[in-house]
Amino acid sequence: MKITLAKNVGFCKGVQRAVDTVLSLNVSPVYVYGEIIHNENVLRDLEEKGVVTLEDYTCLKQGDTLVIRSHGVGKGVLTDLEDRGINVINLTCPFVIKTQKIVEEYYLKGYQIIIFGKREHPEVIGINGWCENTALIFESASELENGISADKVCVVAQTTVSSEKFAEFLKKFANLYPKTVEIFKTICYTTLERQQEADVLSKNSDAMIVIGGKSSSNTQKLYDICKANCPDTYFVSSPDGLDYKILNLYKSVGIVSGASTPKSDSMEVYLKMSEKNINTMDEAIELLDEKKALKRGQKISVVISQVNDDGLKVYLDGKTDITLPKEQLACEVYNKAEYEAKGEIEVVVMGTKPLVLSEKQILVLKQEEELVKELNEGKIINVKIDGFNKGGLTGKFENFAVFVPAKEIKIGFVSDLQKYVDKTLRVKALKVEYTNRKKEIVGSQKVILEAEKAERDAERLAKEEAFFASIAENDVVTGTVARFASFGAFVVVNGFDCLAHVSDLSWTGVKSPADVFEIGKEYDFVVLKVDKDNKKVSIGYKQLQPKPWDSVAEKYNVGDVITGKIVRIVSFGAFVELEKGVDGLVHVSQISHEFLENPASKLKVGEEVNAKILAIDVENTKITLSIKALLEAPVKEEKVEEKPKKEKKAKKEDDDEIHGWTESADTGISIAELLNK
Repeated sequence: MKITLAKNVGFCKGVQRAVDTVLSLNVSPVYVYGEIIHNENVLRDLEEKGVVTLEDYTCLKQGDTLVIRSHGVGKGVLTDLEDRGINVINLTCPFVIKTQKIVEEYYLKGYQIIIFGKREHPEVIGINGWCENTALIFESASELENGISADKVCVVAQTTVSSEKFAEFLKKFANLYPKTVEIFKTICYTTLERQQEADVLSKNSDAMIVIGGKSSSNTQKLYDICKANCPDTYFVSSPDGLDYKILNLYKSVGIVSGASTPKSDSMEVYLKMSEKNINTMDEAIELLDEKKALKRGQKISVVISQVNDDGLKVYLDGKTDITLPKEQLACEVYNKAEYEAKGEIEVVVMGTKPLVLSEKQILVLKQEEELVKELNEGKIINVKIDGFNKGGLTGKFENFAVFVPAKEIKIGFVSDLQKYVDKTLRVKALKVEYTNRKKEIVGSQKVILEAEKAERDAERLAKEEAFFASIAENDVVTGTVARFASFGAFVVVNGFDCLAHVSDLSWTGVKSPADVFEIGKEYDFVVLKVDKDNKKVSIGYKQLQPKPWDSVAEKYNVGDVITGKIVRIVSFGAFVELEKGVDGLVHVSQISHEFLENPASKLKVGEEVNAKILAIDVENTKITLSIKALLEAPVKEEKVEEKPKKEKKAKKEDDDEIHGWTESADTGISIAELLNK
């Protein structure tokens, strides 16, 4: 037998660095955020050496040391760890860091990030954290049918995905979305080399052995490649899990391993295969027969040999007289004639020692298979949560156990899992395991909420576009007042919130929108400004109302006597409010017959006065008023001068000096000269 061991076996550089660093740390215990490697044997060894794997770092105290594995984490996680005072040792693979930086850069440029990879894979989750968890994640080219609305797109790949599947995705993507696209082929080159080597080796071997952890993404890709080329491909997690005797039936066997598999595992398989031999062909046939043995849960066809009142007798592969009670038949009422006409039926193996068969179970399996199909197609189920663990929530749906990871419960971080117990979640399957031994759904409510949010956003965007296409400045629209703010009222116009600023509500000015509007009532408005870029529309109410001055000419005439209230006093007079929005001025000279230096000495704000209209200037919105015109002028008293003329002259000179005169009226001599004499 020819045994070929792949050249690329053992840890990749990123995994090797992570394992070596963890083992060299001089702290105890060493905490690692998530499994540092997808290999059960290695994890077991690390655990024995004091390495503690955490799925939730919130239990750590300030000063504790936490290792970030090669898969990396989101930017928000690193920030949170720093804020908590955790000593972080970041062992993220350089290829992953490169992808994270690309995602962050193009996200900040306004690109829609697209990640091709497994949604639940920690690397993909971490990369998504560098664009605030807004990335669209695709696991296959077929998912592109859902559509992408973004104009600018940046595409990256999980570093361990199949290069062939990524190429298929990019080809279909290019045909569907010829927009602004930046594509980065971020698959790790060592992953590509392993995939290429597995492809060549599996095409030239009778059997293939793939060694690695079942949860390892890159190992799973190797298995898929080998299985496509070589049907007899065996996936084992360790050398002990391999049946070496059966491999001696093949002329050529190839061995490949994942990036998280120690080189020693591959070498052990290689050496053991060289040592194991099958002595005779009979032993080989016996091994093949063992592989064909019936297993619990297996579906098989049997031939009906007898139809009795109590049930059927069937035979399989020459074995007769296998009893099938009527209670295990797929019928509500047992009808012998119906089964006599069938001749052959499909049953499920319920037990092997002794052999127990059931046709009824076929119906259950068909229902389960249909459910699995629907789940894989996106069916949403309602799951009542009955418990939780450190990783997420647990529940049941029909015959399936359901697990909802903490990060898949809602959009955002969930700190308290217990509050979800006994509540019902809407769940969409991320992964369905359906075997004879295991029936489990790994689901997410978050993807449903994200899809609904995306739908609402798309609907809102469509409505906004339709709204802005139908509205323009100076349009008169009808809107319903929805709510008040200190600066104005928000009004719903055709489903869109518009703002009527408080300054645009009344010509006379108001302090609150409540002075003008009632919540829930409709009013007409004029569109003042449309800002499509910022999604804002300003509307006005007062612009459709008459201005107070528009009717002044009809209401008032020169000579009319009005009663008004003093609203403000200035140095040159007082303003009187005739009505809201219409003021008139009483000049200081028109307040009283006596001379006034300050209008406030005679009038006060809030006082009601009567005044006569002296002039109306509608164009300049001015009304001139007079209070004095309505007051009786005082009577002047005549005085008899008893002083001699000379004394009168002296008095006149005194008056002249007081009023600032500078020259004598009859002599032409200045006052200063006279004083000097």
